[in-house]
Amino acid sequence: MDRSLHPWNHAFEWVDHRGPFTTITAAQAHDYDHLGFFVFEQAFDAETLTKLDAELQSGDEQARKFLSKVPNGRFSVTGLDTQLVAPHAVLRSPWVRDFCQGPTLAGIARDICGLSARLYWEQSVYKQPHSVEPVLWHQDNGYAFVEPQSYLTCWIAVTDATPENGCIAVMPGVHRAGTLAHATTDIGQECWGDWDAATIVPAAAGDIVVFSSLTPHATFVNGTDGVRKAFIVQYAPVGAEVCEGDPAVGSPRRRVLQNDAARQFVVC
Repeated sequence: MDRSLHPWNHAFEWVDHRGPFTTITAAQAHDYDHLGFFVFEQAFDAETLTKLDAELQSGDEQARKFLSKVPNGRFSVTGLDTQLVAPHAVLRSPWVRDFCQGPTLAGIARDICGLSARLYWEQSVYKQPHSVEPVLWHQDNGYAFVEPQSYLTCWIAVTDATPENGCIAVMPGVHRAGTLAHATTDIGQECWGDWDAATIVPAAAGDIVVFSSLTPHATFVNGTDGVRKAFIVQYAPVGAEVCEGDPAVGSPRRRVLQNDAARQFVVC
């Protein structure tokens, strides 16, 4: 694909983070601003990850049940032979709700999003053994166009994430241009990306890969016998809106404030 801008991306300007920081370091903030990502190491211990995995199981089972009833067992980016994606765990588990507003994640959200940050989205992504499809290059803001365009993604490794089982790869520095044009494919949205220039980001269980919604990223297939487990938690500034409409036709037809009281609660 061409490296062209999204039709709704007008005069975007990246603003660097100046601090003071409560949870991340100045070096991590610099990497976030200039590379579009950093790894927050050893954020969660094995006991917490075991509990998190247990609390996410009901969503994983619901996703499997849903996919068993659709053609070819696939729906966009999720599939029985690719990865199981289960959103809105905070609606099923008070423990996960508390986890998403715990001191580590809320602290990162405060340092990146500002003094008033709200949970925007969360989902488990369990990449199946010997999966047959990768996750294509995309920006999170390419799935739903949010303004402000840059919000925060915390990609939590519930198990070790390696090149062999489907860890993340990112395109460093591209985020500073804002949202790129995306194309719809049978396995999800796709934007420009260059594997030759990409940075591979393995993560140990308990690490958080922290990146912008504007950082193009992709994941390899899982070529191992085990499930690669991740929990993705996203935060946006209070007042963030999703723009709805067809970018190919014209301007957004409406803007939806992201303030669902049940699942988009303020964390700081």
